[in-house]
Amino acid sequence: MSFTIFATWVGAGVLAGLLAGLVMKQGGYGLKGDIALALVGSIGLSWLLRSLDLFSSAGLVAVAAVAFIGAAAVIAAQRKFHPIERPVDKQDTIWRWGLGAALVAVVAWMILGPAPQPAATAAVIEDKTYAVTPAAIKVQAGIVTGDITEMKVAERVEKDSDRIVTPAKLTALLRLKNTSTDQTVRLTAGKIVYIDAEGQAIKLEDARSEPVIKFVAYGSERLDPGQEVTQSVDVEFPAEALQAERLKEIRLEFAYIPSPYREATVNFAVSIGAGQ
Repeated sequence: MSFTIFATWVGAGVLAGLLAGLVMKQGGYGLKGDIALALVGSIGLSWLLRSLDLFSSAGLVAVAAVAFIGAAAVIAAQRKFHPIERPVDKQDTIWRWGLGAALVAVVAWMILGPAPQPAATAAVIEDKTYAVTPAAIKVQAGIVTGDITEMKVAERVEKDSDRIVTPAKLTALLRLKNTSTDQTVRLTAGKIVYIDAEGQAIKLEDARSEPVIKFVAYGSERLDPGQEVTQSVDVEFPAEALQAERLKEIRLEFAYIPSPYREATVNFAVSIGAGQ
């Protein structure tokens, strides 16, 4: 049973008790007695019918009507079978009218007042993915070659309003290889540049970090002859570049330092003593 249902029982009982002294002025116990009897009738009949599952799914109006009938029945029975002689009290009548008006005002406000605002629901966030064509390209810079694969751009947006929650980012897989046979390579820096149709770099929005690649997959960033390194790329992508035909190409800039690769052989003179 909800609080609203119980409050309806009480309200109907109080209203019946207030009206009893105005309709049947003789034979009652006064304001307090009428309200007490009415509450017994409204709550008692409503609880009985509800326990018997006779109107468990009834609406609020039906619940109020049943409660009022129960209250009125108890008061009418008291007036018929156990009336008392009690002079009419003007102050009692004033209290009944005052409380009745207040109760009617409360009920009217509940029915005609502003509807409660629905509770705020959490916004649905979804990933919005943009395909990059082609999704893979070859890389060659001197003795360093490789490729960038699995390129795509993704951002997180609010489903209904399209409000950007997480700005767009470019993700990919970068593989670099040292093709030299006699030089070691130390990768020092890498950067992604977005180029528009006029050959100009597309700038990122304020407060966003530059799309820099840090070569950390190999630890010291060193590639010996024939060695390769693979690492993920996750860098900022400008919102301007998402516009149709705005982005023409993606440029990868990286620097490395080559150095001679040497192998040396050292012989150790040793001898083995007699076994013990």
